[in-house]
Amino acid sequence: MIRGVIFDLDGVLVSTDELHYQAWKHLAEELGIMDFSRKDNERQRGVSRMASLEIVLEKGAKEYTEEEKIALAEKKNDYYKRSLQALSPADVLPGAKEALEMLRQRGILTAVGSASKNAPEILERIGLIPLLDKISCGLDTTKSKPDPEVFLVAAKKLGLSPESCLVVEDAAAGIQAAKAGGMKALAVGPLYQQLGGDFAARDLSAVESWDEIL
Repeated sequence: MIRGVIFDLDGVLVSTDELHYQAWKHLAEELGIMDFSRKDNERQRGVSRMASLEIVLEKGAKEYTEEEKIALAEKKNDYYKRSLQALSPADVLPGAKEALEMLRQRGILTAVGSASKNAPEILERIGLIPLLDKISCGLDTTKSKPDPEVFLVAAKKLGLSPESCLVVEDAAAGIQAAKAGGMKALAVGPLYQQLGGDFAARDLSAVESWDEIL
């Protein structure tokens, strides 16, 4: 019996993929890396900011100290946060608000489990804070998916066992993290059929079997 549903943020409830890509590309070009591509950006899906930075830096020849890397990651985040000012409830992905409302009506607890330290601001801007019970994000964790830490923190905040939680994810690393944490997983997004979830749907508007899933 599922008592809590933990949603990844980007690609599940809202899409800020293009904003991330443009921010990383801006940083890469400042560093003289002119061939940072959308394919490179795909590798950053679901991983931490510092791990994402390494994907950028591996395309260049220069070595950076840890302090320099932290400063570069912060610079990228500054670019990204400026672009977040344009986010609004219109950017919520299909079926996301309806799914949260349905779960609340059923008495199912809800949380976000995201690597992003910007998760609270994003959720505030898109108007979903009132429909969520807890947020677990990069401010609470030190390990990146596929480590299950962010989902285990979410379950703990909800006061639930991992086994009573379902994770909704659009990235392979997130599905792996859910399973590593002992949770069932619903795969959504463009690659939903390839992610290895226990359940799968194109997006939250296409889920036809909530009764079975829960």
